[in-house]
Amino acid sequence: MIVKLLGTGDSPGTPILNCHCVTCEDARKRKRERKRFSILVKNGDATILIDTSPDLRRQLLDNSIEKVDAVIWTHSHFDHISGFGEFYRVQGNVIAYTTPSIHESVGKFMQFMEYRKREVEVFQDFSIHGIKFTLFPVNHPPVDAVGVKIEWNGFKIVISGDTNVEIGEKSLEEMENADLLIINAIAPSGKFRKHMNAREAMTLAERLKAKKVVLSHLGHFYPPHRIAVKNFPLGEDGQTFYFGEGKLDEYFGD
Repeated sequence: MIVKLLGTGDSPGTPILNCHCVTCEDARKRKRERKRFSILVKNGDATILIDTSPDLRRQLLDNSIEKVDAVIWTHSHFDHISGFGEFYRVQGNVIAYTTPSIHESVGKFMQFMEYRKREVEVFQDFSIHGIKFTLFPVNHPPVDAVGVKIEWNGFKIVISGDTNVEIGEKSLEEMENADLLIINAIAPSGKFRKHMNAREAMTLAERLKAKKVVLSHLGHFYPPHRIAVKNFPLGEDGQTFYFGEGKLDEYFGD
């Protein structure tokens, strides 16, 4: 099984249109943009997406993904759902999983599309092509939002979803002892109503006893990547994690 970061940026991505800060200019110069958030989970012939970024067309083309078997939505914000239409017209059999309340919110945006809706409750396991998933509530006001736990062959991967640090104890229990924790951290410091900063995320990761931590949903508030990565385990677009034979391997690249 592989888990690949298709996009590690926040809602405007990096570089931001019309922004000429050091980080955005460096991203332009080095052609190392952060696309909006989406994660690929692939196991054999099965292709599953965690969220459908507005940049999804380019992400699918760049990764030679010709079909998607299932989608899991973490919440209804545009930067996590609006790319669904990028493959909707060429593939009509995709099943979309999320909670009833998130489906209701997503449906208001997707009302011009028909898709195969699967409602799942938080803390209730469900399986997609031999991979076990569990959704757990997080805190991303004012919308309902979930994180995702993935279990396969003894491995545990946790994706925090968009959230601040005020996560309930039952959800924190679901997040404990992950082999890989992908956790949102929009900026290196500062207080945010909807998100964690990097220091908050790293403190939480330590509490959760995560074996490997990768920060994602990153804004241009960080220094350029090559500098910021010296202080924090920032994810990058194309970063891939391979699970098999009892070990986790990692590859950096587009």
